[in-house]
Amino acid sequence: QVQLAESGGGLVQTGSSLRLSCGASGRTLSPYAMGWFRQAPGKEREFVATISWSGRTTYYADSVKGRFTISRDNAKNTVNLQMNRLKPEDTAVYYCAADPDGYGAPQVRPTKYDYWGQGTQVTVSS
Repeated sequence: QVQLAESGGGLVQTGSSLRLSCGASGRTLSPYAMGWFRQAPGKEREFVATISWSGRTTYYADSVKGRFTISRDNAKNTVNLQMNRLKPEDTAVYYCAADPDGYGAPQVRPTKYDYWGQGTQVTVSS
């Protein structure tokens, strides 16, 4: 069992930056691919970014490519999402998730992830 907890959300202005972190307990994250998803009110949960177990492979949604960067530190059991040039449409609850198949192709579907955090709110004002 993996327990995930996100932190770092907040209220910021358009163009600002935030760094989200996801910490894990219960088990090391190193075998897992990790992903970030987000869900805005009234919308389905959507893929944001994913990173392989080694950190060598990353994949991003088109909407965040070039602005967001996913990274991981397996020694610290953490995964981060650096978000730059934030826009009002980035407003959502952000979730980190763990995919047991850390060696497979990048996964964008939420159903491929077995473990989820509780989420952290990101609000970008215009």
